[in-house]
Amino acid sequence: MALHELQVELGARRYPIRIGRGLLDQPEALAALVTGRHALVVTDGNVAPHYLARVQSALAGKAVQALVLPPGEQEKTLARFTEVMATLAAMGASRDATVVALGGGVVGDLAGFAAACWMRGVRFVQLPTTLLAMVDSSVGGKTAVDLPQGKNLVGAFHQPAAVLADTATLDTLPEREFSAGLAEVVKYGAIADAGFFAWLEDNAEALMARNPDALAHAIATSCRHKAGIVARDETEQGERMLLNFGHTFGHAIETGQGYGGLLHGEAIAVGMVLAARLSADRGRAPWSDTARLAALLERFDLPVALPAGLSGEALLGHMKLDKKAVSGRIRLILWAGLGQAEVVPDVPESEILPVLEA
Repeated sequence: MALHELQVELGARRYPIRIGRGLLDQPEALAALVTGRHALVVTDGNVAPHYLARVQSALAGKAVQALVLPPGEQEKTLARFTEVMATLAAMGASRDATVVALGGGVVGDLAGFAAACWMRGVRFVQLPTTLLAMVDSSVGGKTAVDLPQGKNLVGAFHQPAAVLADTATLDTLPEREFSAGLAEVVKYGAIADAGFFAWLEDNAEALMARNPDALAHAIATSCRHKAGIVARDETEQGERMLLNFGHTFGHAIETGQGYGGLLHGEAIAVGMVLAARLSADRGRAPWSDTARLAALLERFDLPVALPAGLSGEALLGHMKLDKKAVSGRIRLILWAGLGQAEVVPDVPESEILPVLEA
């Protein structure tokens, strides 16, 4: 399978995204990403047994420390952030240190936030090992931890120096995690590329079978969209908000379940369907596109309805704390149909609540 290489361009700054099989088996390329003496590899208990040894071996000429955290969204906390910072301090990590995130979105967000804060910002490399991290969270420099009151409320924009997505790591990804990543792939078609959405419909079975060529195309296309949007709006002042299609609903679901229910991608799948339904309810989009979206997500073994036991009023309360809300008024990413997302300010609660209670 060919190597896909893209660039995220942010004015005079730029960094590569490399996508291909076997990238973690290229020690010289990995070592070149750590330019200073110290390197902290942050990973979790699911990923470490598979890939940590080869990354440590590639960095053997450096002062390398590994921090293996428990897996799961519930670990993306200020307490774990403090643990990463304490490890950097114990290492004597200087301003030329590199923090390496080896894992999924939780590890990437947490390690990236630590890199943003250690000595006011040090080098940071993303080695994503989940589909969701490869196509979304590893690119763009959003770093954060969660609070009990909501997801990603404490964080910073801190761009990585490079993203290396070794698609061979997807071979060991559990089925549920793999499907969760496909939700973010679908998102790019939903918000910006109706042609890509149709390609996903045509290639759903190949993707579910983890066909290497289909996967590489889906990942590269997703990253290309993400890189373009980030280049035009790095700190989410306008267009980058569109990447949050379904996320205000999805984050509310995750918070309402105490980060122990649906996986992030699963919650986003439900959130996208809710956003599409609300768009159709308001007469902004055709119901047929909502049906196509739900049908594709179901083909990827993703949920499309709210899980039981969640109160509409409670979910609405969580949505008010969303980072896109303004002065307590809910701002949502809705759509005018496939490939046509839009930012809609001040959506009345009276219109949102029926979608949450249906």
